[in-house]
Amino acid sequence: MKNNIKEFIFINIGLALVAAGIYYFLIPNNLAAGGVSGLSMIINHFVPQIPVGLLMLIMNLILFVMGIIFIGSSFGIKTIYSSFSLSGMIWILESFLPIKASLTGDIFLELIFGILIAGAGMAIVFLNNASTGGTDIIAKILNKYYHINIGRGVLISDFLITLAAAFAFGIKIGLYALLGVIINGFVIDFVIEGIETNKQVTIVTTKVDIINAFIISNLGRGATVYLAKGAYTNEQKEIITTVVDRKEFIKLRSFIKEVDQRAFVTVNNVHETLGEGFKSLMQ
Repeated sequence: MKNNIKEFIFINIGLALVAAGIYYFLIPNNLAAGGVSGLSMIINHFVPQIPVGLLMLIMNLILFVMGIIFIGSSFGIKTIYSSFSLSGMIWILESFLPIKASLTGDIFLELIFGILIAGAGMAIVFLNNASTGGTDIIAKILNKYYHINIGRGVLISDFLITLAAAFAFGIKIGLYALLGVIINGFVIDFVIEGIETNKQVTIVTTKVDIINAFIISNLGRGATVYLAKGAYTNEQKEIITTVVDRKEFIKLRSFIKEVDQRAFVTVNNVHETLGEGFKSLMQ
């Protein structure tokens, strides 16, 4: 229950960032950087009477119906919630906190900030086992019937939307939108890897019992101790290996420095850790 509440809170924080990035930075500059939001901006350009948020709601509904027909009812509740909540948040911003023009007048600056904010928000949503739906559904349909992998399917969908943006807003805006699609992918990966990164620490020390006790008692982490033989000295040594988060690694490094300055320590970044004490294998 506690984890579900935490996920719900973070999903909404992520969605709020996506909505703010799209509405305050991309929409004023007609930067249709793929997805349902981009397609909604293009339609809004030709039919300005219909708000972007409402168009997103309608298109998400159509896409979910298509998904159920062509794929089956295998959509997660959190993804359905996220898709419609994002549309609703943008609609609320349009209604109660409207923006009439570009914030700075610098399209490139606003593209970068819009994509950074929206991409970070999407990453937070993905990290909490949901997605914003939209063109992901088209990608899944292409994958099922034409065996196109999902990543390529999303890219095809977004590329077609940026082509439509070039037709609606001009080639310059279309190219900016395409750049936004490319940057968005990098931002999402960067944020996910940054948040999920842990440290795998290997310690060769004569203070095995003391350091092992610190890892278990003070950090609340497990560790593995195994025997090895030094290639140069032929001496038998005990080696500790453990996985900790970044804050815990700082504490562990400081403790090792205090108790054994002759310890040999290697550290590797681990981009995903599953199991006890970390992300559940059931997610």
